[in-house]
Amino acid sequence: MAGKEMHPARASHQQDRKARGGWIWEDAQYPPKRLRGSEDEERPRKLPKRKIVLLMAYSGKGYHGMQGVSAAGQVVSLKVWLIDDILDKINSHLPSHIRILGLKRVTGGFNSKNKCDARTYLYMLPTFAFAHKDRDVQDETYRLSPETLRLVNRLLSCYCHKGTHSFHNFTSQKGPREPSARRYILDMYCEEPFLREGLEFAVIKVKGQSFMMHQIRKMVGLVVAIVKGYAPESVLERSWGEEKVDVPKAPGLGLVLERVHFEKYNQRFGGDGLHEPLDWAQEEGKVAAFKEQHIYPTIVSTERDERSMAQWLSTLPVHDFSATALAAARTGTKVPSPLDGSEGDGDGNTD
Repeated sequence: MAGKEMHPARASHQQDRKARGGWIWEDAQYPPKRLRGSEDEERPRKLPKRKIVLLMAYSGKGYHGMQGVSAAGQVVSLKVWLIDDILDKINSHLPSHIRILGLKRVTGGFNSKNKCDARTYLYMLPTFAFAHKDRDVQDETYRLSPETLRLVNRLLSCYCHKGTHSFHNFTSQKGPREPSARRYILDMYCEEPFLREGLEFAVIKVKGQSFMMHQIRKMVGLVVAIVKGYAPESVLERSWGEEKVDVPKAPGLGLVLERVHFEKYNQRFGGDGLHEPLDWAQEEGKVAAFKEQHIYPTIVSTERDERSMAQWLSTLPVHDFSATALAAARTGTKVPSPLDGSEGDGDGNTD
């Protein structure tokens, strides 16, 4: 009956019965329900992630970089929460030889690998690599003359002449008729030499739409062999033909990714008032400082300690630049180069 109180003894017996049956509950297990609106007000709102690109620099000595080389201007795209001082907070967790130098907002569908138009690499080498073969293989007193520098630049410019070439001899597992072996080099030249710790160095820069495994190192290696007098200039033109030419591969130490280009993206979105062009002009000072503090000193000290260039130069006198496996190359069969290794340079995954 409504309003009738239960006898105390009976109430105690029922409590005991519930406990023995294992189904006793306490009021604390049933907190009062909250309206959905009140939960939203109490819970902090999560900010949406935004698509950005990061400008990265790292010295590749001692570990494998993102493409097997050092980088002064690598670009990666990702979604993040744009918290305050995000670059400082990221860098606080990184060693000094890995730095985030810049950040820019990009369109939601942007992909740094797919939207890349071209890449610029530099290759730093001691100038005694260009000394004539009659000189000592590691003559640290050698200084690059203006005449030799002009010869180097004339040979390097041949890679840019007459449009696209088949670079099947400058990589591995590619036949001369494979479309993926055809590459377009936009620019390639050697800058003025400079001194580091009493040793003269020079920097070769190359800009191309894309590069295959070992391509840049073999492009440099062939020019070095010609300048030193180990190979005739005619081998350069012949290397783009159907013959299989054994192109020497320069050491990987001096190879650095300097810049990733997004020219088509900049034309479409760089001036729309919503997005910044990906040119990194304001970060150039940071990039130059990182190269001077981390990349160049590592190349210089490693060259002095390990003598990688001198050891490689000592193999050129016995290198055979004559055509090999000519019949297989003419039929388009893939013939691996005897110099191929596991390390890569350039953009080895663009095919």
